[in-house]
Amino acid sequence: MQKTGIANMPLHSGRAPQWLFKRMVALSRAIVELMIIELGREELLRRLSDPYWFQCLGCVLGFDWHSSGVTTTVTGALKEALRGVEHEFGLFIAGGKAKKALQTPQEIINYANSSGFAPEPLIYASRVSAKVDNVAVQDGFSLYHHVIIFTQQGHWCVIQQGMNETLQTARRYHWLSFTLKSFVEEPHQAVCCDVKTKTLNFTAKESSELRQASVILSQENPEKIIKEIKKINELKLPQRHSVTIHDVKAENLYKILLKTYEKQPKDFESLLETKGVGAKTLRALALTCELLYGTPLSFKDPARFSFAHGGKDRTPYPVDRTLYDRTIEILKKAIEEAKVERTEKLSALRRLAKITQV
Repeated sequence: MQKTGIANMPLHSGRAPQWLFKRMVALSRAIVELMIIELGREELLRRLSDPYWFQCLGCVLGFDWHSSGVTTTVTGALKEALRGVEHEFGLFIAGGKAKKALQTPQEIINYANSSGFAPEPLIYASRVSAKVDNVAVQDGFSLYHHVIIFTQQGHWCVIQQGMNETLQTARRYHWLSFTLKSFVEEPHQAVCCDVKTKTLNFTAKESSELRQASVILSQENPEKIIKEIKKINELKLPQRHSVTIHDVKAENLYKILLKTYEKQPKDFESLLETKGVGAKTLRALALTCELLYGTPLSFKDPARFSFAHGGKDRTPYPVDRTLYDRTIEILKKAIEEAKVERTEKLSALRRLAKITQV
């Protein structure tokens, strides 16, 4: 079952000041090292894929819980903390914000070359998870941040974030290899956002028939599909549709459909992975599927509910004390034994003390 989580990322603040970020890096390295020793790398990946734990980590590191910047800053601090000790720790991070996200495949290759493991499965996981959240989950959020954290054994978690420019709100997507049964059906460990949006969700369980029908259509001669799409432009679809036709232009789809026709994708994952197949192509196929086969479209937003950690003023919600206590117990033990300066230890423990007094 898909696990959904907290959603608390309006744009209240941006990046951390440099003096704070340096301390976040030092503290992150200590926490990571001790968690690997005590719990193992795989358990660390599990916790990073948990939105509650990830948010608590951001708070312990000194970042505001109610900022979209917690995602980029915490993953950035972790990446910097591991710089130069990746091989020693057996843990690697690739990607980042904007242009850094595009460098992910090459970073994975560089790590693989120096450590002697196969990069292809990790590159595939990185690429397809990003394609799913940008194309197969059409929720109005465009990805601008992507990181994959992985081990030499091929275990990984992906943390990526998208922005809705209209709402000025961010949405975070968590993936975990241990729980992943399919890249294209309920694949997320969690999807976090304060708001729900009209969403065309190809990854919903009830979209199984739609995915199959889309693959069948992608294997057809492009002329046939273009003919049907032109018919759609003449129809008036029900108000319930969050998919609009005005941006589906048949002439722009021909080259992409020709590519899928030549490739003959064997399943939806293969179709999605095809270079050039984007959101508009999938919308066109989805609408054509509904017209030809009556396959229902799923408009279920994967961010089914939102829950923030809250604060002592109970805004936006009261603190989940049980969850916090469990996380704090692990982090407090790690921090007390961390190889950081005493001042950083005391600062972190003060923050933990304030949390426990809520």
